[in-house]
Amino acid sequence: MAEIIQKAVPSKYRYGKINPATRTFQALRIEVNKELENLEKFILQAIYALKSQGRLAIISFHSLEDRIVKNEFRKNARGSIFTDEITGQKIVKVAPVIKIITKKPIIASQKEIHNNPHSRSGKLRICEKL
Repeated sequence: MAEIIQKAVPSKYRYGKINPATRTFQALRIEVNKELENLEKFILQAIYALKSQGRLAIISFHSLEDRIVKNEFRKNARGSIFTDEITGQKIVKVAPVIKIITKKPIIASQKEIHNNPHSRSGKLRICEKL
């Protein structure tokens, strides 16, 4: 199966750091397991399960996951305003629920990557419940 995928992709993608079959199987796994949708649900549930000043730390290992973590943290740190669909008036402002501790993700040092090559793609983001 991996050989079929290898032959099917354009030649410029065949010889990168990551085998094209690896990316293909990863994409299939993510879709079949609904990992991205479940990550969004998890973050919301985890934030609301925290006590005041409790912290949530999430390590993401690829950009799709990291974007979701970053956006969900931002959304809950900003609060939101709901608009009446009929009148268009702003009705309710929901206060921020969390404070973002890590403005930029924490990534592994070169020493850590040398000792643990899997850490090269990990990004750690932390928030604190208000």
